[in-house]
Amino acid sequence: MHQKEIDRLVQSILNQPASKQMCCKDGICHDGLCVVHNKEGVRNIVKNGASRISAGVGIEAAGGIEVDLARMIDHTLLKPEATKDQVITLCNEAKKYNFASVCINPSYVSLCAKLLRDTAVKVCTVIGFPLGATSTASKAFESEQALRDGATELDMVINVGMLKSGEHDYVENDMFAVASTARRYGALTKVILETGLLSDEEKIKACMLAKRAGMDFVKTSTGFAKGGATAGDIALMRKVVGSAMGVKASGGVRTREEALAMVASGADRIGASASVKIVLGTDSQTKTETAKAADRY
Repeated sequence: MHQKEIDRLVQSILNQPASKQMCCKDGICHDGLCVVHNKEGVRNIVKNGASRISAGVGIEAAGGIEVDLARMIDHTLLKPEATKDQVITLCNEAKKYNFASVCINPSYVSLCAKLLRDTAVKVCTVIGFPLGATSTASKAFESEQALRDGATELDMVINVGMLKSGEHDYVENDMFAVASTARRYGALTKVILETGLLSDEEKIKACMLAKRAGMDFVKTSTGFAKGGATAGDIALMRKVVGSAMGVKASGGVRTREEALAMVASGADRIGASASVKIVLGTDSQTKTETAKAADRY
């Protein structure tokens, strides 16, 4: 990896800091611009090229849903206190509205695979989540077990400490272990870079290593660390991986302007962390107990 190439890529992208504004806190929309309450904004995201959007449980309370948008949603519940009943609700909603996938912690993969059998809804789980600091052997084992249990998509977290230590071979091999395991099962892989903890140079290196390791997507954030997606990060990641890989923006995408900026900068998928009712046709302010379980991701 040549320093001149890194410097050139970094200089080609203007950083755009993420907004600090909080939206849809506890079901209350403060500015009317969030994806939950801007159905037209969501449609613009799709028209500009997004292929999936993350949302959480609690769809039932708000009424109707846009069928044409449903297949672009990753229906997500990753909080540690998520209960079996909440996961069952997640799967029932995914089946009812034909969402693209459910994304859950590994212990619930077999349950979701059983509940979603003979449907088009995919089962996505996380590997080394949320810190990414487990060993390569642990991540490979976790991947194998999840895939045997029925997972069809894996979102692994990069080893941030090793990357920042300059241990690039370790980081690449860490990703390769998951990617090669998933490939044997025909599963899709995404690596979460946790961009809020990285410098621009480290983000570039991580993307280059992910590409070499055979990952399918690079993704910004877990939602459990500081920071989140910015348009500058998405543009930088797209610049590095080119058109051969997908780029997913997740964490801190709360307004129409932010979401459109992500797509315009090169995101294939959007993770709207505040969005529970992203494709609903109502402006319901009510949030159910199950909806409260999905706020962070």
